[in-house]
Amino acid sequence: MINFQVSLCFMIAYLKGKLVHKEPTHVVIEVNGVGYQVGISLHTFSEIKDREDIRLATYLHVREDAHILYGFATEAEKWMFQSLISVNGVGPSTALVVLSYLSPDELKSAIVHEDAATLQAVKGIGGKTAQRLILELRDKMKKESLEENVLNQGKTRNTMRSEALTALVTLGIGRLAAEKSIDSILKQTGGSVSLEELVKQALKTA
Repeated sequence: MINFQVSLCFMIAYLKGKLVHKEPTHVVIEVNGVGYQVGISLHTFSEIKDREDIRLATYLHVREDAHILYGFATEAEKWMFQSLISVNGVGPSTALVVLSYLSPDELKSAIVHEDAATLQAVKGIGGKTAQRLILELRDKMKKESLEENVLNQGKTRNTMRSEALTALVTLGIGRLAAEKSIDSILKQTGGSVSLEELVKQALKTA
């Protein structure tokens, strides 16, 4: 007789349901008749306020003796939590304490700017741990910030293009000619042009 041992791994990406209990350290969310206890930071506690129906991004931490859910008001906070626990010596409890003292943006800023003093102001974070957080997460945070800036610039550029196109078509310019002119100007300027200037230049070349 051969015994097979099956290991089932799964992730709960988020919970959406009724908030039936809330404390600074945890909440209970009822989803389809099941109550889930979820650990939270003070940041998330303040964000959810007194809402009855909530949605929390979640992370399932698996230990030998327990499966523990942690919840976050935003995906950004969840990402910061996962980044923190990837550092040797920083567990989920410590990560929640850090996120209770510092917002995700404040934490990212402290790491990127190598502000060890701000990190050490968090209870339980000593000099060595602060330096380890900076050393292991600095480049990752800088890269994430850069990608975020590029994404935001792309969104702004697409919005400006759409608004300029609408304006030109309204003014009687053919759509294809307007698109060609707008794209040419955006390429020449690298996107560093105001909507008003974009429309003015496009009117001259369309």
